[in-house]
Amino acid sequence: AATVSRALNDNPRISKKTRDLVVTTAARLNYKQNRLALALKSGKSKNVGVVVPFINRNFFSSVIRGIEDELYPKGYHVIISQTHEDRDRELKIIQNLLDAQVEGILISTCFANNEKEKLEPLLKKSTPFIFFDRSLNFANISSATIDDYQGGYDATKHLIDQDCKRIAHFYVDQQIELYKNRLQGYKDALLHNGIEINEEYIIALKSNVEAGKEAAEKLMQLKIPPDAIFSSTDYALLGAIKHLQKLAIKIPDDFCVVGFSNESFTQYLDPSISSVDQSPVEMGKMAAKVFLEQRINEQSGKPHTNVVLPAKLIVRKSSTKLQKG
Repeated sequence: AATVSRALNDNPRISKKTRDLVVTTAARLNYKQNRLALALKSGKSKNVGVVVPFINRNFFSSVIRGIEDELYPKGYHVIISQTHEDRDRELKIIQNLLDAQVEGILISTCFANNEKEKLEPLLKKSTPFIFFDRSLNFANISSATIDDYQGGYDATKHLIDQDCKRIAHFYVDQQIELYKNRLQGYKDALLHNGIEINEEYIIALKSNVEAGKEAAEKLMQLKIPPDAIFSSTDYALLGAIKHLQKLAIKIPDDFCVVGFSNESFTQYLDPSISSVDQSPVEMGKMAAKVFLEQRINEQSGKPHTNVVLPAKLIVRKSSTKLQKG
């Protein structure tokens, strides 16, 4: 049994003749090694868990692509799970991945910082955790994110430069750090440019098309409606655009809009939609690199790493009311 095990695992102590005989016999008998048993014995399953809110969002699918591009050549396999923004489901997914002996978990969490004690017992396990996109403030957990504050600031400043004076903002969940940072960037851009913040223009919603329609309807019924929207979610902005078009409001001549995430549909609409790009493929690669580095240095006590990628505003027709030159 020991010789067969060594042969199947390419142990250099086994001769080529014996190894070939064992491999040929295993193939004839349709024998497959028990990967879980190997993982339990060696502590190395070569599996990595990736947890996202939704797989069918272009942003998250692109992050997963970046993770796989970085990990697959290193011999790792990715197990993908989606939480649908369900916190109980996320906890169960993490526990299942830990039970499956994954070597690491890369996660965009739906938990907020005021709830992080629910995750703490799981994060104390020896398995490395890497947050990406949505992170929590744990002193010993690494992360790969973008500069959401700067993205919010740049998007709002761009609208101001287009002579927009009454800029509304859609946000999702202020308990989640990235949405809080985008909102703060929006507010600071207004204040730094002498524009008073109007709380009526700031609307909380869910990240979907229908919520965006309802929010836009509410805004346009105000005594003094806005002349622009910066949305922290492209999906809600899409709903807002549909409502504005229903009212025969011309974009960008009468109303400018900017979204966040640069979802694939933004470039194909008419007019094409300006949006803040989150560099999802690069974020995925960076999260994977941080994981690999952590695996290499896990015995050295090297401190955690927080990588912050720059946010980039992609300007398209929906916000170019003023032509330069």
